Amino acid sequence: MKETIVFSLTSSIDLAQEICDYLKIEKGKCSVKHFSDGEIIVEPEETVRGRSVYIVQSTCSPVSERLMEVLIAIDACHRASAGEINVVMPYFGYARQDRKARPRQPITSRLVANLLETAGADRLITVDLHASQIQGFFNVPIDDLTCINMLGQYFRSKQLENVVVVSPDHGGTTRARKLADCLGAPLAIIDKRRPKPNVAEAMNVIGEVDGKIAIIVDDICDTAGSLVAGIDILKKYGATRVFCAVTHGILSGQAIERIQNAPIEEFVITNTIPLAPEKKEACPKITVLSVGYMLAKVIEAIQTHNPVSEVYDLFND
Repeated sequence: MKETIVFSLTSSIDLAQEICDYLKIEKGKCSVKHFSDGEIIVEPEETVRGRSVYIVQSTCSPVSERLMEVLIAIDACHRASAGEINVVMPYFGYARQDRKARPRQPITSRLVANLLETAGADRLITVDLHASQIQGFFNVPIDDLTCINMLGQYFRSKQLENVVVVSPDHGGTTRARKLADCLGAPLAIIDKRRPKPNVAEAMNVIGEVDGKIAIIVDDICDTAGSLVAGIDILKKYGATRVFCAVTHGILSGQAIERIQNAPIEEFVITNTIPLAPEKKEACPKITVLSVGYMLAKVIEAIQTHNPVSEVYDLFND
């Protein structure tokens, strides 16, 4: 790991430090400055010549600003003769714009992929992409990690009985099935429609939830409107307790208030997006699991030329 250097930008400072602690290396020194008009400059403050650079940054709110920081950091490292530039983007912003759902819509996730490659990124490491086909937008290696094994380990430790894993929509069925396999539990699906962005209407439940403990699993929770609609219909169909497991807690708008007021026993998220202390205080139901260890082991596997897939075995106990 002597030729490895890990930089953090502005959104994932604590996570990057945790990764470095696991790797037993010092975090790289890098300055991110904003001019009064909003222009950004990123400067590595130590040599990167010939080294494997890892830039850790989730493109969470403000999304475009975070993305621009990453692009400028890549360019700075490229011009400083870095040997390899790896972008660790735990939360990949714009992933929800992965296709043309209606005429004249952009495919912005493809645009972001092009921007990262043009800037000089040699690899992308991300966690639970909203749509796995986004991997095909890249011509450089991409490691799309999953938190399902880690979430499975957490819920196994709670020793819950009579559990059913619930997908909040048809698109998340594969993810929910993986968690169901981890827990040895059956699967249910909430049938819903989304008339417009951030608005969802739950219609029905496919599968048996009556008298069971339901664990809703999803990749993203933004305003929590869809989540609350799903919880209401699970309760209507007889679920006794409801837990939620989400990789990326965006939690914008009235999300915190909705989660706190909803009949959720525990809302489990990861730190791919940092949770503001005031949000945690406002909603004691939230439990945050760290992806730091997983990302550190992935970086270690890449640097030592070992299979990344073996990292998931660490969460099988």
